Parts: sequence; C-alpha cells; structure tokens
Amino acid sequence: MSMQGLLPEGHYAQCENGYRMHYLDEGEGEVVVFLHGSGPGASGHSNFKGNYPALVAAGYRCIVPDHIGYGFSDKPDDVDHPLSFFVECIRQTLAVAGVERCTLVGNSLGGAVAFGLALEHPALVEKLILMAPGGLSELAEYQAMPGMQKVFQVFGSGEAVTPAVMKDLFATGLMYDPKFATDELVAERMQIMQIMNGHVMKTMQVPVLVDRLPEIDCPVLGFWGMDERMMPESGILAMAKNLQHMRLILVSECGHWVMVEHEDMFNRACLDFLENG
Repeated sequence: MSMQGLLPEGHYAQCENGYRMHYLDEGEGEVVVFLHGSGPGASGHSNFKGNYPALVAAGYRCIVPDHIGYGFSDKPDDVDHPLSFFVECIRQTLAVAGVERCTLVGNSLGGAVAFGLALEHPALVEKLILMAPGGLSELAEYQAMPGMQKVFQVFGSGEAVTPAVMKDLFATGLMYDPKFATDELVAERMQIMQIMNGHVMKTMQVPVLVDRLPEIDCPVLGFWGMDERMMPESGILAMAKNLQHMRLILVSECGHWVMVEHEDMFNRACLDFLENG
C-alpha cells in the first residue's frame, strides 16, 4: 500500500461490468468489509481510518472499498447510480478479492448497500453492522432533516465547495461535537473532491427497503446517534421491528458518524459482535 496525496492507495479490481474499483485490503482472517457513506469527497479510508486498523490488529482481514463514483474508484458520468449499481460494483470487487463470506459494516449509503448485498447475495453475508443506514425512509423525510437540507443547500448553489464550507457542513450537519471536523478530515475529503464529477450524487437512487428487511436472516448490530441530523428517527423502529436477529445501540451525544465520534466504543462493540453475535 502506498500513499496518493493524503490517502492510502491499495488495490484495484477490474470488475466484470467494466469498471475499476479501488479497495484497501489489510490483515488476515475472517473478512470484514467496510462500506462508506455518500457525500462530498467520501472514501472508505476517510470514513473508517479509526476503525479498520483495530479489527486488523484483532485478527481480521479488513477490506475497505471506495464506492463507484467515490475515492479512487471509477467515476462514470454517463450512467445513473441506483442502489443496484453500487451493490453490483461491490459484489464484483469482492469476487476479484476472493471473498466468499464476510461481515459487512455500512454507514448511511454504505448501510443501504449492505442491505442490498444481504438481500440479493445472502450466501455472501455472515453478519451486518449498520450505522444509520439508508433505505429506511421516503425521500420527503430525508429532505426534512436539517443536515440533509444543508447538503442540498451547499451542492445546489453551484458554487465551489471550499474547505471552510466543507468543515462547516461536517461540524453542523453530520456531527454532535464539531471537534471531530478536523483539518485533516477536510483535507482528505477536499483531495477526493478535486476528482469527483458530482454525477454520482445527482443520480443516486436508494429505494425504501423496509418491507424487505424481514428477508434478512443474518445477525445484525445496529448503531444510531441520538443527535442524528441526516437520517429520520423513523429508521430506528424500521430496523428494530423488521430485522429478525438484531442488537441495537442508541448513542447519546452522537450524530451521523458514530464510528468517528465514539471510535473506541464502536470498535469494542464490533469486536464483541464479531466474536459473540
């Protein structure tokens, strides 16, 4: 693994569908796959740099892909981005990496992709770890959330996104404590912003999956920050009432990124779940 600017560069999967996907692949053992969320300058490492190394140290093989349209993965501007496209790209990436069975860790968009993989490829998914996943509410409910409104305001203005604008978006839209909107985080995201074309965010389509959640038969660990400004709280009950084998952790003083704001607790809870279900 080498560095490209501020971010590590790992492996590339030439997928069956013709797209090239970037992913980090660290450690040995049972496989845990980290699926990042959407947003400006998003990448797998930037979302999970405080988490996957702890699991590698505990004896797991951690794969951290960049979704299609994000990070160092391909960024097509001539196709739409329904959830099925994200699922297809991750499934084909894991096939190239030789993964036949894994636990999926998904935040926001990554949580919706994890749902999609569990529904369409149940033999692949041993367990799910979800942090405020997408796919649980109607679009109008998302649009009413203050953090989401800020995202639309920033990206609907047509103006260039500056580091100050991005830092404010993270501090006030995605986090409870603004101290986690560090200059390092902003710089990492700005690096990817320079190569993003915006098409992925404009054409992303995530359906409401609530009615299909009872089909998921694997154990699930869920996290939800009680100061969430991006995802409607209706998602809490949607998961709790429709997922069959679930442990749900509600976290106070926490926004959209529990894995960032409560890193140590999150890592401990994940390791306990991986070992004990």
